[in-house]
Amino acid sequence: MKMDWIQLVVGFMLGVLISLAAKRAHSLSRSGAVAATVLGTVIFGIGGLPWAVVMMVFFITSSALSRLFGKRKQSLNEKFSKGSERDAAQVLANGGIAGLFALLHLFLPGLPLVWLGFSGALAAANADTWATELGVLSRADAVLISTGKKVERGTSGGISWFGTLASFSGALLVALFSSVFWGWVTGSADSPGGFVVRTLGLAAAGLLGSLVDSYIGATVQAIYFCPTCKKETERHPLHSCGTATTRIRGLAWLDNDWVNISCTLVGGGISLLLSLL
Repeated sequence: MKMDWIQLVVGFMLGVLISLAAKRAHSLSRSGAVAATVLGTVIFGIGGLPWAVVMMVFFITSSALSRLFGKRKQSLNEKFSKGSERDAAQVLANGGIAGLFALLHLFLPGLPLVWLGFSGALAAANADTWATELGVLSRADAVLISTGKKVERGTSGGISWFGTLASFSGALLVALFSSVFWGWVTGSADSPGGFVVRTLGLAAAGLLGSLVDSYIGATVQAIYFCPTCKKETERHPLHSCGTATTRIRGLAWLDNDWVNISCTLVGGGISLLLSLL
């Protein structure tokens, strides 16, 4: 175990700059900027450039999609627990598992399983974000993943073909960057066949993580009801209209942040299983 303190300081400085820029762009709240700085310091400071690039692919694309088509998605914001500015809980829910894999790299440098787990976790986070941000733009009806019942776009646990395709695309983008850096991180020679298989495997792991996220959202995530708007929502204790919401199903403690953690855990875990197979 050897810590490169210069790299760690550089990672901290870059984390601060990127977090401040994201806060000014209203992609991060104040707490989110602090959490992103810590996470960036860990990932770049311990992993180095390849780890930072893959993390930034997720962060930049997910932040950009959160702000695109804002007017078209405005009517659906009432369903989501939080707005487009990510707070500390959201940052850690999406990137915390990847950060733990980066810490593991400190003790097991160059181990392929650690890189695959890191990449799978971020592939799942990106898949889930792309599915949410782009899926709600689909004109096709969404269906509840657990029952197949038609639901409004933006409903927790609702999926569509367009959203699923967007989810796979988000995972595939992260997987491509991960495979590009495979030799750099692991020191292992690569082949065209290995590149393709690994990339598709990571993309599949990310998609499955996103689908598990949807299933948890449809079954056990806490969902509330606004008596004024007469709509279901993730928001609590107050809806976007200011009315107090009441829980109608799900576990009270299981909010969207915990669901996102589950998503990245599944993505990272499936990546490890696929590599063993």
